[in-house]
Amino acid sequence: MNSIELLHDIARRPLEQAQHLRPALTAQALNAHPHHDNSIAWLLWHSAREIDEQLAGLSGEPTVWTAQGFAARFALDLDEHEMGFGHTGTDARRIQASDPDLLLEHLRAVVAAQLAYQETLSETDLDEVIDAGWNPPVTRAARLISISLDAVAHIAQAAYITGMDPAGFEEPQPREQPS
Repeated sequence: MNSIELLHDIARRPLEQAQHLRPALTAQALNAHPHHDNSIAWLLWHSAREIDEQLAGLSGEPTVWTAQGFAARFALDLDEHEMGFGHTGTDARRIQASDPDLLLEHLRAVVAAQLAYQETLSETDLDEVIDAGWNPPVTRAARLISISLDAVAHIAQAAYITGMDPAGFEEPQPREQPS
């Protein structure tokens, strides 16, 4: 297995995990806040958006969010580059979705874009330092891995929430520190 094949395997993981959640993704479950500000809807939306925005930064291509019309379909009244980093509790609660298939379709589209982008890369491209502001400096390969792993972590949080009973969730006051 070469580096690109490994990156493909990692890139597919968020979507594979999210698709397993589909039977539990009711409108009530999507938008419930289990003693926390982040709902399943927010976690799935953020997972796709963070992949999308960071991938656009690497590839120079437009985001899937705008290029494929997801911004209009979600109708969230957000800045076109909003992806949830630094969201306060109030911000996170503004992310509402009633259609789990739209959330999964968006994630599917960004994962497809990531896979297509990775196909264009060589081993030399993967070794390129794209952010020298870290110690050690971040290579293109390391960024691609971190994009996918962040999404996997958020999908795992969503999976945890699906095992809870949304009817028993309390509605805590939104926290103003970032989610």
